[in-house]
Amino acid sequence: MSQSKTLIVRALRAEDEFAWRGLWKDYLAFYETTVPDEIYASTFARLLGDDPRDFNGLVAEQDGRLVGLVHFLFHRHGWKIEDVCYLQDLYADPSVRGMGIGRALIEAVYAAADAYGAPSVYWLTQDFNDTARHLYDRIGVVTPFIKYQRS
Repeated sequence: MSQSKTLIVRALRAEDEFAWRGLWKDYLAFYETTVPDEIYASTFARLLGDDPRDFNGLVAEQDGRLVGLVHFLFHRHGWKIEDVCYLQDLYADPSVRGMGIGRALIEAVYAAADAYGAPSVYWLTQDFNDTARHLYDRIGVVTPFIKYQRS
């Protein structure tokens, strides 16, 4: 019989950089992309900054090991007075999927948005991301919007 593992969702800290880089690298690989080292450094510095309207980072730690991450930011919205929250990156190590890591990270972002006074949290995913969409369908509402970007 295996013992249950303790999960802690907490703010990203400077000493997390090496483990965070590994998780974010795996996340980017899932989406078939890479970024240069200076982007890792810049993003990590922003995540540790103290401007709430810049990037924010939380990590999931299980028995002393980082097993997940989430990045989010607050920004203005033309249809609301309050800022809204964009959940940009969410990743759980494949070895811990199905154990509630993703849900815990999203709920932590919901709590941060509530504390900040942001009335909504939104995110994007690719249509083929079936594993994540199974969770998202239980914890959020799919919208009819289609994303476009500059070619």
